[in-house]
Amino acid sequence: MAVTKEQVLEALKNVYDPEIPVNVVDLGLVYRVEVEPGTQGERVYVEMTLTAPGCPMYGPIGASAREAILQIPGVEDAMVNVVWDPPWQPSMITEDGKKVLRGFGYQI
Repeated sequence: MAVTKEQVLEALKNVYDPEIPVNVVDLGLVYRVEVEPGTQGERVYVEMTLTAPGCPMYGPIGASAREAILQIPGVEDAMVNVVWDPPWQPSMITEDGKKVLRGFGYQI
């Protein structure tokens, strides 16, 4: 069974920036997802960003994203590349993400 982009995004909804109570997908941090056939499963490539360049959580969030993807049945390997261009903007937050933030008192 082939792994889908939707499965990858669903898995990434379990990854959070520890300072923000919204997952990386609903924060609008995931820019690209590619799934390609591998020799024993699928290979997944994700391009994502963080809310601020130089964020000290660069390594841990990228590693958490990779681990979440590797938990998907059928994934052979995963690569997560953190990029800074285009820069993240609050307008990239999904409606679900905005609802969560409003629940915590953020003005979005």
